[in-house]
Amino acid sequence: MKKLIIINGPNLNLLGKREPNIYGSLSFTEFLEEIKGKYQNVQIDYFQSNIEGEIIDKLHEVGFSYDGVILNAAAYTHTSVGIGDAVKAIETPVVEVHISNTFNREEFRHQSFISPNARGVILGFGLQSYELAIQSF
Repeated sequence: MKKLIIINGPNLNLLGKREPNIYGSLSFTEFLEEIKGKYQNVQIDYFQSNIEGEIIDKLHEVGFSYDGVILNAAAYTHTSVGIGDAVKAIETPVVEVHISNTFNREEFRHQSFISPNARGVILGFGLQSYELAIQSF
């Protein structure tokens, strides 16, 4: 059984409530239950934090024992050299995911400190971006 973890960054705990025109009306908890039911042959763990250092600590913790990390660092994607360095430092492959098309948004969202060290990037497909990432492992 493959062992994957989804790591979500700041404000993604508000999915379903936050800007539904961009992020949709489904909470991540509801979505997670759906994909766990759909991919019963995959262990899917989940972690969310609004704190940069906690995301880095979680990457260090899982980065040598999991088969894959699906990382939506949210706003930290565009600001955190530390998270980018953590992705580079671990052995577990990381797929960078974004719900929205970041290139269709503000200019500062066009830069990613994660992409250069990620196995791949999936963006703009709503919550289905996570499912595409699961399928990539």
